[in-house]
Amino acid sequence: MAFQTLPHGDGKGDYPWWLVALAVIAAGLAAVIVTNSIYTQVFAVVAKGIGVTVFVTLVGFALATALGLGIALLGLSDSLALRQIARFYVEVIRGIPILVLLFYIAFVGAPALVALYNWVISPLVTGGFAEPIQVRDLSLMWRAIIALMIGYSSFIAEIFRAGIQSVDKGQVEAAKALGLSRFQRFRFVVFPQAIRVIFPPLSNDFVAMVKDSSLVSVLGVADITQMGKIYASGSFRFFETYSIVTYIYLILTIGLSLILRQVEKRMRKAHER
Repeated sequence: MAFQTLPHGDGKGDYPWWLVALAVIAAGLAAVIVTNSIYTQVFAVVAKGIGVTVFVTLVGFALATALGLGIALLGLSDSLALRQIARFYVEVIRGIPILVLLFYIAFVGAPALVALYNWVISPLVTGGFAEPIQVRDLSLMWRAIIALMIGYSSFIAEIFRAGIQSVDKGQVEAAKALGLSRFQRFRFVVFPQAIRVIFPPLSNDFVAMVKDSSLVSVLGVADITQMGKIYASGSFRFFETYSIVTYIYLILTIGLSLILRQVEKRMRKAHER
């Protein structure tokens, strides 16, 4: 791939020296991890949490995207009541810090949900057709995923709303004139154009969730951060441990950012054709 440096430092086509520097640093740290027994041990322990971090991020973001799209569509509804419900949800959830939301869902929302479920099935329990569930049956990991889903859905809803509203209304009217249903207009006319506006901020939120997934460690979920906390508290090797934790998160987030950036470029080129 050839890079051309443009004048005035506008950033278009500049050779990615920052990426070269990061690659050199990453390679140097990888060499240290391989050759130093302490770092090797720390990495082996912390790396056990990568799978949990990836799972929490992927599932949480998929659910948040689905819920956010639903909230956005409610906000664009012809019904005043639905629009107000969507606005209420977005404004309230956006005003709650993710960490507070994690605690609230884990220790208030989950017990309330279990109590509601048990109340609904109480006739079945009385008849011996079902058994009540306990709060402990809802794992802390899923409580954390639900909290991330709710927290991010409010931001994603605004991304979808802005993207959908960016589509020229004349095209929507033309689709109506052709007899397309509301779903068909969204599927074939609105969404293909809106996704170009939606994708960049949506991908930024995806990367952000990788980092915010570290907050699930406060609930004891065995992600990268939690594994690092456990090792550091037992060995008192805080420098080595959190250096490795930082290293792994940077590999995940920068690697993901580069992949998403390439996808965005391909989408832009496909549109220009």
